[in-house]
Amino acid sequence: MQQRKGLVNGFAAYLLWGLFPLYFALFARSGALEVVAHRAIWSLGVCLLILAATRKLHQLREILTNRKLAWGLAAAGVLILANWSMYVYGVNTGRTLDAALGYFINPLAVTALGVLVLKERLRPLQWAAMASGVVAVVVLLIGYGRFPYIALTLAFSFGTYSLVKKLAGASVAPVPGLAFETATVTPIALGYLIYLAVVGQSTFGLSGGYGALLATTGIITAIPLLLFAVAAREVSMVTLGMLQYIAPVGQFLLGWLVFHEPMPLSRWLGFGFVWLAIALFVTDVVLAVRTPSTRG
Repeated sequence: MQQRKGLVNGFAAYLLWGLFPLYFALFARSGALEVVAHRAIWSLGVCLLILAATRKLHQLREILTNRKLAWGLAAAGVLILANWSMYVYGVNTGRTLDAALGYFINPLAVTALGVLVLKERLRPLQWAAMASGVVAVVVLLIGYGRFPYIALTLAFSFGTYSLVKKLAGASVAPVPGLAFETATVTPIALGYLIYLAVVGQSTFGLSGGYGALLATTGIITAIPLLLFAVAAREVSMVTLGMLQYIAPVGQFLLGWLVFHEPMPLSRWLGFGFVWLAIALFVTDVVLAVRTPSTRG
């Protein structure tokens, strides 16, 4: 039952992340760092409101008493800040397909960390899905034609973030965990927004709808991250890695059909191998759910 709950939450998180390019395209007038700074600050606000409403603010103090946990969540905050910054930069500079490539690579990084660090084992269909994913990445990288710094930054920052959340998630609830993560980077975010205001480059204002739109980054950011935090606690790193194919599929389709970014043959071939990897993973999950004794 817990594994099924994790799968549902993970699927929902990655589906929402797959639709994010439509949302962040609305912030074209702002720089990536300004958008990310607002994401951090407003996300913290949302989490604090939830904790206050449920009378669980004391859980933040409990995190502070555990030095190892606090440092782990602080590292997670830095990693997700780097990931957000590169993602918004990619979308707002017309490289949604580059971002999608990063999240195609990311499941391989997550799964590899699960095997190498957590000593998780792959089932035969999971090995086949991994192999298909590797072929997809190779084809996409060859077709890219230049060093994919956006893709690689996204893949390795979120892959490491996933590992940190897996290790820390067992001992902290999703909302206080996310609150602590965002609180860690909020001073940096606030300082940057103050700097933009002082030099007259801020796009945030109390009048007009754009400022309110920037404020929505809090709830829009918090929802999938909270869903992801639940999934990270309930499913293996291998399963988490394979679920992550959902997001780049959505981003890839948006980049191609909505933003009309170039789609050479190499990307079509890579996309086909990704679909094969997803099909193999879904088959494996269905078989595992029907056989509760199977672990992955």
